[in-house]
Amino acid sequence: MHYTHKMIVSLLIVAVILGCSLSPAMAQQSAVTIDASKTKDPISPYIYGQFIEHLGRCIYGGIWAEMLEDRKFYYPITENYNPYVASKAIPADSQFQVVGASPWQIIGPAASITMVKEDSFVGDHTPLIKAGGGIRHLDLGLIKGKEYTGYIYLKARDGNPSVTVSLVWGDNQQESKQFKTIEKAYVKYPFQLTSQADTNRGRLEIRVEGGSCFVGTVSIMPADNINGMRADTLALIKELNATVYRWPGGNFVSGYDWRDGIGNRDKRPPRTNPAWTGVEHNDFGMDEFIHFCRIVGAEPMITVNTGFGDAYSASAQLEYANSPTNTKMGALRKLNGSAQPFGVRLWCVGNEMWGDWQLGFMSLEDYVIKHNWVVEKMRNVDPDIVCFASGNVEDGWSKGMIQGCVDTIDVIAEHFYSTQTWTDVTRHVAQIKDKINEITTYHRTLRQELDILQGRDIEVALTEWNYWNFEPGEGDQLKPADTYWYGELGRRYFMQDALGIAAGLHEYYRQSDIMQLATYAQTVNVIGCIKTTKTDAAFAATGLPLVLYRKHYGTIPVDVTTDNAALDIAAAWTEDKKALTIGVVNTTDKQQPIRLDLKGINLNTTGTVWVIAHSDPMAYNEPGKQPKIEIRESTARNVSNQLTVPGYSVSLYKFDVRN
Repeated sequence: MHYTHKMIVSLLIVAVILGCSLSPAMAQQSAVTIDASKTKDPISPYIYGQFIEHLGRCIYGGIWAEMLEDRKFYYPITENYNPYVASKAIPADSQFQVVGASPWQIIGPAASITMVKEDSFVGDHTPLIKAGGGIRHLDLGLIKGKEYTGYIYLKARDGNPSVTVSLVWGDNQQESKQFKTIEKAYVKYPFQLTSQADTNRGRLEIRVEGGSCFVGTVSIMPADNINGMRADTLALIKELNATVYRWPGGNFVSGYDWRDGIGNRDKRPPRTNPAWTGVEHNDFGMDEFIHFCRIVGAEPMITVNTGFGDAYSASAQLEYANSPTNTKMGALRKLNGSAQPFGVRLWCVGNEMWGDWQLGFMSLEDYVIKHNWVVEKMRNVDPDIVCFASGNVEDGWSKGMIQGCVDTIDVIAEHFYSTQTWTDVTRHVAQIKDKINEITTYHRTLRQELDILQGRDIEVALTEWNYWNFEPGEGDQLKPADTYWYGELGRRYFMQDALGIAAGLHEYYRQSDIMQLATYAQTVNVIGCIKTTKTDAAFAATGLPLVLYRKHYGTIPVDVTTDNAALDIAAAWTEDKKALTIGVVNTTDKQQPIRLDLKGINLNTTGTVWVIAHSDPMAYNEPGKQPKIEIRESTARNVSNQLTVPGYSVSLYKFDVRN
């Protein structure tokens, strides 16, 4: 085409108005058609769910505020102080090493400490400290000027022991509380101490003089904890505003006895974590989980143990949660402080029972029998519960479950994890949405193939989904994520992962007729969207699109088509249909100009845009440091239905409808 001088001047004026240069990218403007008259089923609010498991630093060290690694003395205290398990995946300077032996160090002669099994306070044994001896817990994270509250259970054995509890933050720098009169029976002695320095090498010391004394258990938390939960972590969780939380697993649940996690918290037995590493302290059980959900305003979803568990344990757990106090388990719940039933509607029946890594793994034929048995007993307790079956599109498991359990399945729950790759951002981002599409396509096909599904509406849920490399060093594409920075399986997440999570949300919206619930795995540390150190918490890159879309995206999806595969675009009406929201994921490093072809709607020329962007797709956030990736809000200009999005970005626009 031949350009006249007048045409070139006109094009330059348009470019200035749009804030773009006449680059080749501008010449290859993407065409996007949005037909607001073609709507889909409303987006289920349960798409914005989360999953927490007793794994690594998700609960303990993440949500739960307890600072001691082994407050109930699961491991025997010995003179060989070597608490941490060597791991090439966890850096030596990580604040969250894996504990494999007692984190308590003996003060004084080794013979001053004895682990006594007879009549132990909790667990298998209780430490007896002789006069002149003591124990210390190292590597506590302390903040200058911050108060810490705690308690210790003590019982005198002989003599007239006095016990001094000290919070230490440096050489000869400490604050102490002394208990001079120790009873002959266990008594809970509270203390409150204040640190006068910032350190990750703080200590809690317990010293005994004047006689021998048993130490039943100890606890110390920041004084600003909220019913035992970290205030900084909870603040971010509230920003997520998730609609539902799935708990307690995950692989963990298949070896978990829910009864260990109720009653007096100090008397709950410590156990070996059945699926992962370290100790399960049982400080965070069902009552704490329900309270957590109430604090953050989410609906609870509980997974029952169909691995090593059975139908009677599952039905008893349901009775504890939902039955009145004239039942055995309801009366026990009241005794534990909750007279009113919890009213839990959503129940996952088992976890990944198709996988040979799962405790209690069995064949499909055997598991069909077990699933039906468990649900039958549970529905005898509460017929109104919603039962989520353990599904898997691979190897025909989901199909077989539906065929054998169609009357005991309300929702089929699938899991998937996509690999973190580093060679092609567009391909990396596409993995999440492609997998969601694959799963929903499979279930649409089943609805056509299986006569038993005619007239039934078994919905689909994704109760675990995320990016995750399964083993350090596995495959030739695993590079930056080989290191577990946040304890066991504690992955970093990068800008390109945030792009993929946003694109995944877009795909959920496109599948709104069949996809009714999704719980992102996991919320804190491990593979979570929030990362913590001992003293700080921050959103990982993946947390930002979850916050943004939950808060600002519409609820009624509309039809969108585009000619640019590097852009993932979704749009939705707000509930009142007074505004349109448009989400754009740009997987390239270049600005992308977009021309909107709007059908059935006229938009105002100004609106709001929220942008998550970084020029480096491998940028990431760290707790305690200025975030590199943030949500930035500004005024959006819609000039002649044309927009421009930054490179490597998630952009969410909101424009009011023009009458």
